[in-house]
Amino acid sequence: MSELTQSKHYDYVPIIDREPFKLPDGARVALMPYINIEHFPAAIAGTSLIPGTAAFSPDPLNYGWRDYGNRVGLWRMMELMDKLGMRGTVCLNSEIIREYPRIIEESLARDWAFIGHGINNAPANFIGNAPDGQGGHTPLPEDKEREIISTVCKTMEEALGKKTKGWLSPFLTHTDNTPRILEENGVEYLCDYTADDHPFKFNTPKNNLISVPYTVEVNDIPCFLGHSGVGISSESFGDMIIDQFDVLYEEGATNARCMPVCLHTFHVGQPNKFKHLKRAFEYIASHDDVLLTTGDDMNDWYREQYM
Repeated sequence: MSELTQSKHYDYVPIIDREPFKLPDGARVALMPYINIEHFPAAIAGTSLIPGTAAFSPDPLNYGWRDYGNRVGLWRMMELMDKLGMRGTVCLNSEIIREYPRIIEESLARDWAFIGHGINNAPANFIGNAPDGQGGHTPLPEDKEREIISTVCKTMEEALGKKTKGWLSPFLTHTDNTPRILEENGVEYLCDYTADDHPFKFNTPKNNLISVPYTVEVNDIPCFLGHSGVGISSESFGDMIIDQFDVLYEEGATNARCMPVCLHTFHVGQPNKFKHLKRAFEYIASHDDVLLTTGDDMNDWYREQYM
């Protein structure tokens, strides 16, 4: 019999073979809004609405579109979440601390959680997908990866006053070394594997790294930009969030579920898209037995109850 070729980073445990998952106060669904707050250096190509100008420097079309998120979109989202009693889990490029201190100030005032998300969103800092200079990509060497992770964790701890518990790799790209290096830096949970509705343990040397659910399904970048360049409508994105919740809420009556919703301020912070995010979040918040929580709090709960 040939050897298994599944990921070596975690074990396969189907949901039907587990004891039912429990949430605080008997909640059926844990809603976790992940807010990606990112810095795109002005002279480097980044996420683009119109790829045709992405290589220009300056590129006011795409840079301005992205910058709307940090200038306007985030604050629109914060106001809604404040009204509904929701806290965000910030996927933070560490350069945000230097470039946009007001964002840090206001996020801290709301007791939002912060997880590491690289230095910035320039491709050179994508741990598992760095440009190789020949038009392709190659994983970063371990020493460079270790430097990036250590820099981000130290910068965040100094600015935020506490250790960083979670990590999301930029563009969810990492190497086979990433889980081990994160654990060595005191990180407790990694969101790169969108494989489950429950937290689960990674196979790391200290046995102390877990996955907290994240999603590429209910996530505005793949939904609106699409792999083929053709995305869904703003209304459909709102419907998708509601449909996701309805199924998980029904299932959660006997086996609680986590529901991450992954958002970027320059996408759903735009008024036409925000309208339908608002509709969806208000719908979810109107239900009983819903836990409005963060990745940090879910990490703490899982460790307290299941480790």
